[in-house]
Amino acid sequence: MPGSLGDKIGEGVFADVHAWAPAQVVKLSKPGIPQWVVQHEAQMTRAVFAVGGPAPEMFGEVNLDGRFGIVLPLFDGPALTQATRTGTVTREQAGAILATLCLAVHKTRPPPEAPSLREAIDARLRFAGRVLPERITSGVLALIEHLAPDNVLCHSDLHTSNVIMTAQGPKLSDWLGAARAPAAYEIAQSHVLIAELDPEYADDPERATVNSVLQAEYARLAGLAPAALRAAMQPYLPIARVFLVLGGARSDMRERLIQRVEAALRSAGC
Repeated sequence: MPGSLGDKIGEGVFADVHAWAPAQVVKLSKPGIPQWVVQHEAQMTRAVFAVGGPAPEMFGEVNLDGRFGIVLPLFDGPALTQATRTGTVTREQAGAILATLCLAVHKTRPPPEAPSLREAIDARLRFAGRVLPERITSGVLALIEHLAPDNVLCHSDLHTSNVIMTAQGPKLSDWLGAARAPAAYEIAQSHVLIAELDPEYADDPERATVNSVLQAEYARLAGLAPAALRAAMQPYLPIARVFLVLGGARSDMRERLIQRVEAALRSAGC
C-alpha cells in the first residue's frame, strides 16, 4: 500500500502511531508486543465499521521490520482530554460527549467477530500471564458466569483520551477491546478508567465530574433511572478492574485494583 513511515504522533500501551500518507496514519505494534494483539484490533475495527458502528474505516495492513500495523484515517484534532484541559470543552460537555458515543456503540449490532466477555478476558489472561493470584482469576471467571449474558457491543476503553475532537465531530478510536457484553459493563469500565486509573486525570480534582455526567447523561438517553444504572454496573466493577490490571496498570495502582477486586469478590461470595 502506498505510504511511508513518518513522524511518531502518538502512542498507547501496545502500539505507536505514525504519520503515513496524506490524511492517514499507521498504528504499529510496539517492539515485543505479539503481532496478534494489533491484528485483533484490525479485525475488530474492520468488523465494527462494516456493521455501521462508530469505528474508523481501515485502509489496509502493513508489516514494517517485523512490526504489524494498520492504516487508518488521520483524526485531525485534539483528544477530548486536551480539549478539557484547555477549556475548549467543559468537563460537563466531555461527560455528555462520552455518553452519546457510548450509546451509539451500544446501539450497533455486535458483529460476529466480537468476542464474548469471557472470551475477551481469556485472551487477556493468555497475553498477561500469571500477574493475578489464582483466587482472583477463578473468582472473576465465576462472577462472569453468574451475571447477565452478553447482549450489546461494547468499546471497553471509553474515556477522554480515546475521543478525538475533529471538525466533523467527536471520533472514537482504539477498538482493541471491542466485545459483546452487557451495557452495564461498559459503564463500569469507564468508571474505573476515568475515576480510578486514567493517568491524564491523576492531578485533576474535577475528574469526577466527567464520570458523573457520563453516567447521568447515558441513563437519560437510554431511558434508565440513574440509580438503576449505578446498581447495574456494581457487579461489573471487579471485572473491569481485572481487565485493567491485565492491560498493564502501573504496579502501585495494580495492587490497589487487586485489593478492590478481592473485597468485591468476597461480598459477592465468589
